[in-house]
Amino acid sequence: MCWQCDHPGSTRLDYLDYIRGVISRSGWAVQGVKRDKVHPPWAYTVGLTPHRRPELVVTGMPLADATRLLNDVAAHLMHAASPAPGEQIPLRGGPLIEIVRVAQPAAHLVMAVELYGTRLRALQLVHADDRGHWPWDVGYRGVRGGQPVLGVRAPLRKLTA
Repeated sequence: MCWQCDHPGSTRLDYLDYIRGVISRSGWAVQGVKRDKVHPPWAYTVGLTPHRRPELVVTGMPLADATRLLNDVAAHLMHAASPAPGEQIPLRGGPLIEIVRVAQPAAHLVMAVELYGTRLRALQLVHADDRGHWPWDVGYRGVRGGQPVLGVRAPLRKLTA
């Protein structure tokens, strides 16, 4: 169930207050968007902007998995530098991800825009499928609707150990 379904009679302002409370307690919130007939599920953070960090987005991943991934990466960002576009990161216990700068964050991060305005920054955590294929590869196997990439892929940057 969604928050608004669980709170009939609530308003959008009530929901914004709820999100502000989550951010106040946890440092950020994760906003999930359920799959519809055409689009896959996606999720994003709300609350990293005041910490001078980009918000994070994941598309084409079940919401529970996306929430876990976003929370893990957001927690890391709170004490580390932001990853650079084009960086590939193998996550312990998670997928291989590649960082893509979101071209139009205001078009995708509605709740973050409501709280912080349209000038926020965002990075997408693009994830490889179970065979190591990316959404731009032939043979990529993702969820129904695929994994929309919300920006232009940067030149690949290898991590150094």
